[in-house]
Amino acid sequence: MCWSAQADALAGGLVAGAGVACLVRARRSGRPQRLPLAALPLVLGVHQLIEALVWLGADDGLADGPAGAARTAWAAIALPLLPVLVPTAVWCAATEPGDPAGPARRRVLAALVLLGAAVAIPLTAAVAGHPVTATPHGHTLDYAIGLPHPALLLTGYLLATVGSLLISGDRLLRRLGLLTGAGALACALLWRFAFVSTWCALAALVSLLLLRWAGRPRVARSMP
Repeated sequence: MCWSAQADALAGGLVAGAGVACLVRARRSGRPQRLPLAALPLVLGVHQLIEALVWLGADDGLADGPAGAARTAWAAIALPLLPVLVPTAVWCAATEPGDPAGPARRRVLAALVLLGAAVAIPLTAAVAGHPVTATPHGHTLDYAIGLPHPALLLTGYLLATVGSLLISGDRLLRRLGLLTGAGALACALLWRFAFVSTWCALAALVSLLLLRWAGRPRVARSMP
């Protein structure tokens, strides 16, 4: 999420480009277990490109039909997709030969995959059953959708996504989890005051870390 259609389009293109590079580096590394997580920057980049269309719709620069489809697509990625994709991708990476995540951590990661799937079910129902609205809020967009028990869902969402990165056992992925958790808090505070949306900057940082991780010749071990 950036502060205008132009900013979202530019940042989305750059992040998507980094995502393609991540996938290429992961494939060349000969470790297919890295591919799902290496795809995350591409998903984030496409997400921002979709939001550029949402901005156009909010500014009356796009017809209602395409604008509504863009809002729904944005919500589908942000809500049900990411809490399933992130822990699943981290679990896949943890199955790589030589990965420092032992059997106990892999069991916890599998549990977080199930948690992410459980969170995604009501989120999918909400996206499918309610219209998604997006209203300009200062230099940000205020999305609204009918979510049941939002505090509970948010807790499960963060546990599944940030938690899986923190528990991965890989030093770079743990650093990514810390960055994502701190960045989400900072972005939420800045959004609350309608100053400027910084999610696009966070997506760029995530992409750079994953670009480094995807092409790394061997796993960087962390302390148990």
